[in-house]
Amino acid sequence: MQPMGRCKMEAHGTDNTEMEDFNTQAENKHCGTSEVSTDQHLHQEVLNKKENLFHRLLKDKHHSKLRAADVLQLTAHSLHSHESCAEDELIQTFIQKLLIMDYRARCIKTKDNNEEAHNGQASYESFKEVADFEDFIHNLGSVSNKETGQSKKIHPMDVQMATFHCADSFLKQLMVTKLSQCQYALPLLVPDPFTQQTEFPLWTFRQINKSWKMTNTNNEIISQTQPIYKAETPMVFFFRFGSVSSSKSQLMNSLINEKHNTFFHRNCSGSSKTRVLMDGVVEITWFCPSGRETDKFTECVAFCNLHGDAGDHEKQLQILTEMSSVNVVLLPQLQRNDRSRKRLQELHKGSKPLICLFTEDESAVTVVKKKYRIGLKDRNQSEISDELRRAIKDCLSESSSTFRLEDVSKPSENTEHHTQKLRHSDIRVDEEDDDDCRRGREAAQQMMSLLEKKDLTEIKESFLPHQGQLWHQWSQKNKELHRPRADETEVDISRKQTEMKKILEQQHESNISEFMKLFLNQMNTDAKHKKMFFIKWLIILLGEYISADLSALHHKYNEKWSTVLQMKENHDTFEQLPAEQAELERISEDLQAATFGVEHIMREIGQIYESCSSVKKNKKDLQIPFSSLPSLAAEMMISGFPLELMDGDAAHVPVIWISAVLDQLIQKLGDQRVFVLSVLGLQSSGKSTMLNAMFGLQFAVSAGRCTRGAFMQLIRVSDEMKTQMNFDYILVVDTEGLRALELAGRSTRDHDNELATFVVGIANMTLINIFGENPSEMLDILQIVVQAFMRMKKVSLNPSCVFVHQNVSDITAGEKNMEGRRRLLEKLDEMTELAAEEEVCDAQRFSDVIRFDVQNDVKYFAQLWEGSPPMAPPNPNYCENIQELKKTIMSHASKSHGMMLKDLKDRIKDLWEALLNEQFVFSFRNSLEISAYRKLETEYSKWSWSLRSAMMETESKLYNKIENEAVREVEEIDLQRELKMTSEEVEKSMSEFFEKDKDKDILIQWKTSFEIKIKELQENIVRETKRKLNGILQQRDLRKKIDDQRTNHENALYEKSKELPLKLKDKANDEETLKKEFDLFWAQTVDEIISDKPPNNDIDIMRDVIKILSDINKGHPSADHIKEDSNIFTVSSFFDYVIFKKSTKKGVKELIKGAFSTMKGTFGNIRTLSPEKEAQIRSLVSDVDQQTDTMIQSFNISKMGYNMSCIQKLIDYINKRVTEHEEGPVKYEFKNEFFIDLVLSICVRANKMITDQHRLFRETNDPVIYVEKKREEYYSIFQKYCNEAPSAAVFGKIICQKLKEPIEQSVYKKTARDLTYEIMKNCESLNGNRLNLEKHILKTLAEENDFVKYMDYLNYPRLHFKSFIRDEVSRYITDKFSLSVLPKMKNNIKFLQQKIMKAAHESTEHVQVNSGDVGLWLKSFTQQLSDVLIFSEKDLSGEKHHDVEDFNLLEYVIKKDLTAIMSDISNSFNTDTFPLKLDRKFRPHEILTDHFCQCCWVQCPFCGATCTYSIENHHGDHSTPFHRSIGLNGIYFSDTSNLSTHICTSAVASSILYICPSDSTDEVPWREYRRAGGVYADWSITPDLSELPYWKWFVCRFQKDLEKHHKKTFEGQGKIPDEWKKYSKLDAIESLYNYI
Repeated sequence: MQPMGRCKMEAHGTDNTEMEDFNTQAENKHCGTSEVSTDQHLHQEVLNKKENLFHRLLKDKHHSKLRAADVLQLTAHSLHSHESCAEDELIQTFIQKLLIMDYRARCIKTKDNNEEAHNGQASYESFKEVADFEDFIHNLGSVSNKETGQSKKIHPMDVQMATFHCADSFLKQLMVTKLSQCQYALPLLVPDPFTQQTEFPLWTFRQINKSWKMTNTNNEIISQTQPIYKAETPMVFFFRFGSVSSSKSQLMNSLINEKHNTFFHRNCSGSSKTRVLMDGVVEITWFCPSGRETDKFTECVAFCNLHGDAGDHEKQLQILTEMSSVNVVLLPQLQRNDRSRKRLQELHKGSKPLICLFTEDESAVTVVKKKYRIGLKDRNQSEISDELRRAIKDCLSESSSTFRLEDVSKPSENTEHHTQKLRHSDIRVDEEDDDDCRRGREAAQQMMSLLEKKDLTEIKESFLPHQGQLWHQWSQKNKELHRPRADETEVDISRKQTEMKKILEQQHESNISEFMKLFLNQMNTDAKHKKMFFIKWLIILLGEYISADLSALHHKYNEKWSTVLQMKENHDTFEQLPAEQAELERISEDLQAATFGVEHIMREIGQIYESCSSVKKNKKDLQIPFSSLPSLAAEMMISGFPLELMDGDAAHVPVIWISAVLDQLIQKLGDQRVFVLSVLGLQSSGKSTMLNAMFGLQFAVSAGRCTRGAFMQLIRVSDEMKTQMNFDYILVVDTEGLRALELAGRSTRDHDNELATFVVGIANMTLINIFGENPSEMLDILQIVVQAFMRMKKVSLNPSCVFVHQNVSDITAGEKNMEGRRRLLEKLDEMTELAAEEEVCDAQRFSDVIRFDVQNDVKYFAQLWEGSPPMAPPNPNYCENIQELKKTIMSHASKSHGMMLKDLKDRIKDLWEALLNEQFVFSFRNSLEISAYRKLETEYSKWSWSLRSAMMETESKLYNKIENEAVREVEEIDLQRELKMTSEEVEKSMSEFFEKDKDKDILIQWKTSFEIKIKELQENIVRETKRKLNGILQQRDLRKKIDDQRTNHENALYEKSKELPLKLKDKANDEETLKKEFDLFWAQTVDEIISDKPPNNDIDIMRDVIKILSDINKGHPSADHIKEDSNIFTVSSFFDYVIFKKSTKKGVKELIKGAFSTMKGTFGNIRTLSPEKEAQIRSLVSDVDQQTDTMIQSFNISKMGYNMSCIQKLIDYINKRVTEHEEGPVKYEFKNEFFIDLVLSICVRANKMITDQHRLFRETNDPVIYVEKKREEYYSIFQKYCNEAPSAAVFGKIICQKLKEPIEQSVYKKTARDLTYEIMKNCESLNGNRLNLEKHILKTLAEENDFVKYMDYLNYPRLHFKSFIRDEVSRYITDKFSLSVLPKMKNNIKFLQQKIMKAAHESTEHVQVNSGDVGLWLKSFTQQLSDVLIFSEKDLSGEKHHDVEDFNLLEYVIKKDLTAIMSDISNSFNTDTFPLKLDRKFRPHEILTDHFCQCCWVQCPFCGATCTYSIENHHGDHSTPFHRSIGLNGIYFSDTSNLSTHICTSAVASSILYICPSDSTDEVPWREYRRAGGVYADWSITPDLSELPYWKWFVCRFQKDLEKHHKKTFEGQGKIPDEWKKYSKLDAIESLYNYI
């Protein structure tokens, strides 16, 4: 509750200023008499007392009304039972006790007063020690009164009335309703504390219903339930004149219920003489008979009580005496001049019965002409009560006048039917003076006028057509769809889906009734306060409208039920029984049809929304966009109204509507965290009453309105409590009773199981409500509950539970409670064993299923009523039990993290989808868990990329150092050191993710496994990097001969380039001559180099492959099979490649059967090779392709060159893998053609890669090519020498020429890495996890419409992924070359230029400081560049540079020439050279392929869909959200040529399809496919009857291609449903975004 403020004490239209004016006028009014002056003084004193009272109760928190919304939120104060509190907490405590129906709300003590009393007692003790008898007699009283502060005590009724005055309209109504439930008298006429204007708070009575039983003239007991404002009853009015010695209120209590203080009186606990706010207040209560002989009155009678001296409250006196049936007045001994005598005389003269009670008279009852006189003095209280009761009964028997509460607000009309009606002009009626309330009532009445003269059982059908027959048909069809018949095909499934669409279209075509239009019009306004009143009024008026008819129907039902029971016992009337039972069923249906409330209106809105959503357009007569409808429901939930979660009539959850409402809640509140609390129990076991008492909710509890289906209601958690709890709201879910009698037609055990599973599944905690202690009454519900919890355990949901035993007679006996707990636990364990058999679970005890503390999680509740209804108040012990349970719930809740609203939406959908299928556990798809795991995968992708990218940087630096001969060996410890910082960052990120993510409770289950995976990944990265780098080291040593040869050539060229200028000194200025001489020299030199070089023939990869294969297969028939165009990756089946092993254990026939049969009795396969075997062989082919690709990269051909041994190694490896596969647990061998085609196919694919790599090698190492590339470089040196340039200038020129190629390579590699990071961030298809990539691949395939590519994807997904990534990267580079690639290259060039110049400058300084030579300069220069460039001293070993001494000049020349070289490199950049200049392993698509393809590639054994997990060896089963038709995998109906159209997710729901695992002859039902073991057991395929347009479109689009590919047709049983042909390519692509 928000801090309660001091409210404005004012009537409408009267503010504080007016009140002050009133006071001033009272003070200044001069009447000239001391009497008037005394009255003014007394009046001012009363005002001051009232002001002081409100100040004490509310302190300085003023000018704000107490709101119902604030009172109903969960606060720390509301969790504790307060027997005493501070004065400023009295109102808060009073309200809190009232909400839980604790009638001791009027008995709250103040802590301050307790302390004062204690201090007073201490004073008394000290006084007693010195006091003598005389002092004791004369002084003790005065001392005691003074020191105990009795005058300061706040009267309990002042607390009640102060609360009433400060409350807003909704809190007042709630407060009065709760007072009524506590059997307390209610404020009828209330004077304003300051203006004294009298208010009639009619609005506060509107939600009160009273029930009673009477005996009619036929001596039959008749039950009645009426809204109290409509009830016409006699009314007895009590008042007093003057000050009397007897308590009027206490006397009234003895008439109504002597055991309960309906009216607060002077002898009640906490009473005092300091009452401030009660004078002039009229309270009312009703005596309701129970139909028993002990009833004090035989009819319902209203009793009114005017507080204070009636003479001072003429207005109230006049109204009530005129409206009453009997007037009862308490009188002291009146003096002749007493002002009250005249008023009493008028009453005596009147015709209305009058009973006078004389407090100072001892006489018994006397009667004269309906005027009774009874003395009270010194008489027995019980005797007085009996006399008074008899007198009232006599009066009522002679009087026909009745009182109706609602008439108090109406003007006086005629007195027909003896019903008194009065509306005093000075009386303010709350609901008339509040504009919002009045407008809300008018709007509700306008709606109700449409229902006039309508048959109640036909109203819903007429006014709410969307939720009628069509909705019920759709619900039934939906269940049938999810629970297919044994022989159902995809055609049948598609037909049902089409029928469901048509029903929704019919729903959409239904007209919106005028009734609903009015409702929507009222709800679609911005006046929030008016809307609240409108809804409240509609609830009130609808309740009033149906109450009479419902009572009559219940009466008819009970009579008919009694007749049926009698007939069952009487065999003579047995033949008539069916007719009577049919009539009983008809009455039951009428009862269901007659129940009509706001929940049905909201259900209609939900159905309007669902029908519009299905056709994606507004209804013609809907005046607002249908997309705004969920917002209305969300606003109602926020305002505290319950919303139907499960339709009670259709027993169906409108998932689309509920999801939309929750989406709107998220939009309005944010994605708040909620703790979901549900309740389960038998019908009429007090579930709703318990929830309403605990949280002040509004679930229906009135007779004839038992909860149907399930409702949810939000409870706000106060800001202070949010710091203690882990959630923002509690969502309470109330449910219909299990084993509901009126639902006997559909209340089967299955329905109860559905309901229990649903509400247990969505809840964080479930209250199991059990009525009484009898174990036999508990058996059914316990088995249902245990089974529900067992299902939750099997699908990894972990709710908690608390058992509540209601109506326990003796809850204080500890031993008895212990015995009860023991007995309950025994039953739970017993039910666990029974449920375990049905759910196929190994649990033996309830504690195996759920964490359960039998000591703390079992609560015993006292019976609700303290006595016999209808006059019994709630039992205070029940209220204490409610408070204790609330604390227990909050204790559990504080340890729970609840769930986000978004997650709740997914949970509801998942549970309902699973429940629609017959096998819940098998069907449940935990979207929260899947979503959390996908999120974890995305994070894992980031963590793994961080480690990979960090290692790539390290690898690049070490690669450069290896090539520069700066590193001799790479150790793992060195790599780990380099990776340490990134590793620590990843660990920190992981830790934060698992600790702080909103789904941390779900994610925790994978924390350890992912920590291990990251550690393994890191070790693998380090190990692989070490292997690669040490491989490069070895290759560097092997390459030494080539490098030495190249160095010799360079030395020779350099020396001759220096010698020639000496011969041409005299021609140094003749450029043309110099050019000719150099050309001649160059040609001679190149000829000499070529003469030393062995002939260099062009390589031919496929020629080498065929040669090796021919040698292997010499003399073998398969040698003729060797053809380059063989492509094993495109074959539709591997059947032609296998032969079957012979065995001594089985005949060949049996083995062939075992190897080939798959869908026994239903399906066959292309050429009968099972999909399992096809998948095995395809997996072998794919894996061999992947491994040979890695081998080719390890050959490092760009550095080492190609030779035939590379192919020999590949072929040897392939041969080894094929042999290993044959020697494994397979029952076939490969023909030699398989090996040949596999080698040829892999080598054909590798041909271009090897050739490109060898081209790079030749460009670098072939003397002819290499020397020709150096021509311009050496001509430049030649010119320098001819012009007698200094040695430093020549050497600088040489250095720059040598740096050009390393710079180019470094820039390309660095740009490629930078580009890879950018692509991962910006490319839509590559910026998420594996599933996101799959979605874009499927989208691209649909857009390209290429069947060959589709088959490539279906058969070899890994290869297709690689191809797609390559194309995406290529497209990105082409599209972004100018905007992104080129700027990156230029930035990297600039960086290297700065790095080189810095190295040159620092080397010059280093040499000058150390007086070194050019050797020292070169060493320093190359060392500084060794980690960024492949450039070392050895690259300049051929140049003689010992005479270089001018290092400043050297630095200057490098700076000058470097700029030109950088410009040349930059100008050569384009989209063509970028991939050509890069070694394959450094290309972005290769890096990304390596990153993305380290995932799971296992394919579904039925349809071939690939597991979408991003991690190899991932946690749990393989799964994919997107299965496809099994016909794509070649499965067809046996003994036909008809390909199957079944989709895995619908086929697994079938009860007649069987699989026969290839290594077994045992048939396994497809729906129990896991029993087949092997690859089947590792897959999770949940039934899913979603439309899945993508693959249906694909089958239709490529039907002919598929039939040609598989050599079968989609005909007969495999005919493609017509509905599939309606999907367009756009539908297919859009569906990807819905399902992935």
